[in-house]
Amino acid sequence: MDIKQLTKEIPYQWRVQSFSKNKPMAQCVAYIDSRDVMKLLDEVLGAENWQSDYKEVKGNVYAGIGIKIDNEWVWKWDCGTESNMEAQKGEASDSFKRAAVKWGVGRFLYDLDIKYVKANEIKTKNNFPYCIDDIGKRIYDLTDYINSLS
Repeated sequence: MDIKQLTKEIPYQWRVQSFSKNKPMAQCVAYIDSRDVMKLLDEVLGAENWQSDYKEVKGNVYAGIGIKIDNEWVWKWDCGTESNMEAQKGEASDSFKRAAVKWGVGRFLYDLDIKYVKANEIKTKNNFPYCIDDIGKRIYDLTDYINSLS
């Protein structure tokens, strides 16, 4: 078991972080899926050498990832934030991924540049902009689009 392998790059996707209120533009960031984190933990450590746990502290969900090192469980914890789609599931997933970062998983994401993509309109409190390509066509798969620009 080489715990340093937890820092290796794994598949990632892109999502909109925010839409501009000043110009038709979206700020996009890379992220990893919690299932890919689990796959990496299994691959590097073995399924029997890591575990996760969740607890609530002052209304916040915390996830912990324990790794067996020299026959002792070592834990690292972090809290998450709700997602726009499924609040509780998103908060659990986010806290799990944030705890994994403390073990080195996904840290490479912080070295990636933020990407900017055109949007169909400026963000206001009453609208829902979406990303468009250079000819104004709606982008449905942001990851494929951004990766095709590289």
